[in-house]
Amino acid sequence: MINFFKKSQEKISDLKNLDTETLIYQIFPHFLMELLKKYFRLEVEGLENIPRRGAAIIAPNHSGFSGYDAIILAHTVYKEVRRIPRVLTHQFWFLSKTTSVPAQKLGFTEATFENGISLLEKNNLIILFPEGEKGNFKPSSEMYHLQEFKRGFIRMAIQTQSPIVPTLVIGAEESSINLSQLKLTKYLRGTIIPIPLNLIPLPAKWKIKFLPPIYLPYKPHQIEDTELMHEIAEEIQEQMQEVLSEEIQRRKKIF
Repeated sequence: MINFFKKSQEKISDLKNLDTETLIYQIFPHFLMELLKKYFRLEVEGLENIPRRGAAIIAPNHSGFSGYDAIILAHTVYKEVRRIPRVLTHQFWFLSKTTSVPAQKLGFTEATFENGISLLEKNNLIILFPEGEKGNFKPSSEMYHLQEFKRGFIRMAIQTQSPIVPTLVIGAEESSINLSQLKLTKYLRGTIIPIPLNLIPLPAKWKIKFLPPIYLPYKPHQIEDTELMHEIAEEIQEQMQEVLSEEIQRRKKIF
């Protein structure tokens, strides 16, 4: 018992010696992610499909407006594979210093084609959501129906000769219910805002499944072929939708 209290005091002392930045951006996020994994009873499948070295694109479905899918996915990859993934996220994170600083500390990078290419050329593992905000903010009435994939991730993969790892996140849709969405066209054209039912996520059971990597047999100059890029994105979307629908049908319990 004495040893227990002694160790506890040592841990508290260690925390006191940490600088604020380390505590906020490293210790607390790790603690929170582990807590969320237990809360969602997270199951992970297909880790062998994530390349252990070199550039690669993890391409998940985007769901549950809260964004928990991005941070839990990134944390899972880091803990299980020991690779630090760079998450390409919405530009809103980078509109001001108040949001951009914590975003960068958490490994977020603004989702642009140039940033994706730069990261991949440095042999980084990146997480990029092909559906964009249309997938993240779609109404719950459309849950698990993939929205149209953007083609940027296909061009990134071909230009840098990087594999794509299609990834499924199941459970986030039921954790964060979105009643509808607002499309702002007058001031912020193309911007979508969700209308959530709940801000605290519901304890749905989550599963992350990494599918076998896709190596596209095309040359960098072919990224200018718009029709080809569209066909490839559409084919990958169809493959992911098929496996996603099968997983949903096989699921025994949601909560």
